Amino acid sequence: MEKLFDIQEELKKLPHEPGVYIMHDKSDAIIYVGKAKDLHSRVRSYFRENIGRGPWIDRMVRLITYFEYIVTDSELESLVLENNLIKEHRPKYNTMLVDDKTYPYIKVTVDDEFPKIVLTRKVKKDRSRYFGPYTSALAVRDTIELVNKIYKLRTCNKYIKEGQVNDRPCLNYHMGLCMAPCRGNISADDYSKSVDEALSFLGGNVKDVLADLEKKMLKQSEDLLFEEAASTRDLIASIKHTTQKQKITDSDLDDKDVIAMSKSESDAVVQVFFIRAGKLIGREHFYMKGVEDRQPQGIMEDFVKQFYAGTPFIPKEIMLQYDIEDVELLESWLSDKRGSRTYIRIPKAGKKEKLVELAAKNADLILSRDKERIKKEEGRTIGAVKEIEELTGIKGINRMEAFDISNISGFENVGSMVVFEKGRPKKSDYRKFKIKTVSGPDDYACMREVLTRRFLHGMEEAKNIEDSEYGSFTRFPDLLLMDGGRGQVNIALQVLGELHLDIPVCGMVKDDNHNTRGLYYNNVELPIDTHSEGFKLITRVQDEAHRFAIEFHRSLRSKDQVRSVLDNIPGVGETRRKALMKHFDSIDHIKSADVETLSKVPGIPKNVAQDIYSFFHDDMLK
Repeated sequence: MEKLFDIQEELKKLPHEPGVYIMHDKSDAIIYVGKAKDLHSRVRSYFRENIGRGPWIDRMVRLITYFEYIVTDSELESLVLENNLIKEHRPKYNTMLVDDKTYPYIKVTVDDEFPKIVLTRKVKKDRSRYFGPYTSALAVRDTIELVNKIYKLRTCNKYIKEGQVNDRPCLNYHMGLCMAPCRGNISADDYSKSVDEALSFLGGNVKDVLADLEKKMLKQSEDLLFEEAASTRDLIASIKHTTQKQKITDSDLDDKDVIAMSKSESDAVVQVFFIRAGKLIGREHFYMKGVEDRQPQGIMEDFVKQFYAGTPFIPKEIMLQYDIEDVELLESWLSDKRGSRTYIRIPKAGKKEKLVELAAKNADLILSRDKERIKKEEGRTIGAVKEIEELTGIKGINRMEAFDISNISGFENVGSMVVFEKGRPKKSDYRKFKIKTVSGPDDYACMREVLTRRFLHGMEEAKNIEDSEYGSFTRFPDLLLMDGGRGQVNIALQVLGELHLDIPVCGMVKDDNHNTRGLYYNNVELPIDTHSEGFKLITRVQDEAHRFAIEFHRSLRSKDQVRSVLDNIPGVGETRRKALMKHFDSIDHIKSADVETLSKVPGIPKNVAQDIYSFFHDDMLK
């Protein structure tokens, strides 16, 4: 594509129409997605000289090998398409919302003849009533439990129709927690009155409920029904406890989101306050990446687009800290999603401005707190790597690889490769090796095979890839860590010498109690402070290599044991074996199952179920 695509020629062909443009690098990866009211003007602007775009965008432009574009009928369509493409491809140079959260809602199935209240994380365009979003699923469950306790609504999944009596009622009925519409104990009209009261309660009308319950408690006390009065008292206390966290923030009852942010050189935190029916029901913060050269207004606009693209509930009003571009376009898009008008406002005075300031203050606190956390984390990671550099004299350590061998008396020899970059595990680059050329417990021979295969594979990959940034095997380590002392180090050095590779090798030496003791490098065991972060990192690397090898070995043993038993049964091949293990979890459960239970497994006909049962039980009788 690089040879065929002439950027300057293609720029001339861009149409003066709205659409989405997609930037690719030389590996065909999508590195940036944007929308434009006029594709011709916007895309050409990236390739002009000296326009003050900032180093972040300049780096991106230097990587562009070719671009493509999609013309849309309107700017609104381009906004929707841009959001979808960013979410799908997560380009490196787009400002991205890091957190991909779904929020819990309370759903009341009012379209049912006998509605119920449930927790859901998806808002659908049905006839149900939704309340939320809430930031705590636990709080939602507590609220649902409380409402059901007050109004005795059903919690079952039965299909219930008035006049149709189902089987016996569940335990909730016997505990006095359900009116048992399944048994015909209440009409649909009377049940709907309780549902209406529950809806009023969820909508914030708590005072009337408390007043009614207090009257009921007094009446129960007067009638000497002390146990019932105590139960009502506890219910009142539960309601007060659940609702006391909700603070009145505005005199009107509209739904609002308040959004503010805090930015440092490389990080940004966006704080959102959720206001529902005039009450602050929760708050949440979000991290944005790719913000280095971006102005706060641009970051906030990207957040609004990405956040509301993935959030089913759109409030009537969104209050922002900064003016953003395309306000009318965003309002049109949000109003269309909501089904009624949504307003974006930037408060300049009064209570609403104070609320935005409060959100901004919270964002500042979160960013400040995280700076301290990041500083400590860097001490554990980058700081620990620097300690290892000082200890060994090796400069520029970024990528470290460690290897380990696992077997039991030579059975199923396996090897593991774990990777740490900047002091953190990079699990996407972990690799497993089944030993092919060694039988018996020869760890040195196994390690020789693993290292040879790892580096030969990387050298082959490098022949086909120009930039070594691509391909996990192609990227060679700056330091090789061996799980052992002089013997393992010498094996690694021999393999690297045969392949003409110059990579430093250290051995992670253990003491008599199998605890990490230090590093072996250049034929010398280096003295190291066992309380230092560098020593702790070495221990973590060694433990991780050991864990990964053992887990792989254990999984192979498990598969072999399953295969040796089930594959001896007539009619049971790989597909049916997997179906059985997925259904029963263990061989013991399969052994104890009867023919009828076995035949309920997908893909197991009755005759095969009989063969499986006979295989285990006839064998037991012999």
